[in-house]
Amino acid sequence: MVTPFNQKLEIDLEKTKNLVNHLINTGTETIVVAGTTGESPTLTKNEKLLLFEKVIEFVDGRAKVIAGTGTNDTKSSIELTKKAEEIGVDGVMLVAPYYNKPSQEGLYQHFKSIAEETALPIMIYNIPGRTGINIQAKTMVQLASISNIVAVKEASGDLTQMAEIIANVPSDFYLYSGDDKLTLPVLAIGGHGIVSVASHVVGKEMKEMIDHYFKGNVKEAALEHLRLLPLFEAIFITSNPAPIKALLEEIGIKAGSVRLPLVSVTREQIQFVTNIYNRTKTIS
Repeated sequence: MVTPFNQKLEIDLEKTKNLVNHLINTGTETIVVAGTTGESPTLTKNEKLLLFEKVIEFVDGRAKVIAGTGTNDTKSSIELTKKAEEIGVDGVMLVAPYYNKPSQEGLYQHFKSIAEETALPIMIYNIPGRTGINIQAKTMVQLASISNIVAVKEASGDLTQMAEIIANVPSDFYLYSGDDKLTLPVLAIGGHGIVSVASHVVGKEMKEMIDHYFKGNVKEAALEHLRLLPLFEAIFITSNPAPIKALLEEIGIKAGSVRLPLVSVTREQIQFVTNIYNRTKTIS
């Protein structure tokens, strides 16, 4: 979920409530709060805790809430995870430590240390393009043996790595795509779903595609994937979440702008994204 801001770029709780309702009404089953798309690098600890508390309140049992509590500091991640657990989230998402580039053993010990300090289910988030480090398949399989590490959001773009993970983890460990455009390919190799950006604006279509696949309607799922693919590409025309926040504004879901060092999309960029969105909706 993007983090809605007001004109002063402060968290806007009324917009957040409206966005939560929109997401649930368009097929979202679990809301990730304060992830990368939620601009976690520019949210303070207190802002994150406020979001966790308020989103749980706004959801009111209609969906699950996962808190983004991972940082590049193990001790800080443990502290934030414990606070999120006290607030009552359903699970946490832990991104691979960024900038300090730990070894594979360092990655393992980082996630293991956090897991030992919480009873919450954990989704690990692998996104080498942003963190500068890849959680290798062997390391992920090792982490999957820890009882409360139950899923991974895989945004490496490497389907071979994902297949290797799926082939070697327990059956109750789930791999989710971290890239909208790889949702269907990831399902085809045994993935479980998508932690999505595009679902802010095409949630019903995303759910329909996934439902088609799991019901065995592979051709219909493929056609839906191909129809949505131009939009999947367009919303990453520049740094996420600037395009998706601008598109939400264009369709009447107020989310505000982005905090520096991110900047808003240009008029030309949002016109391009909006045109593709409108074509996608027309075809549907």
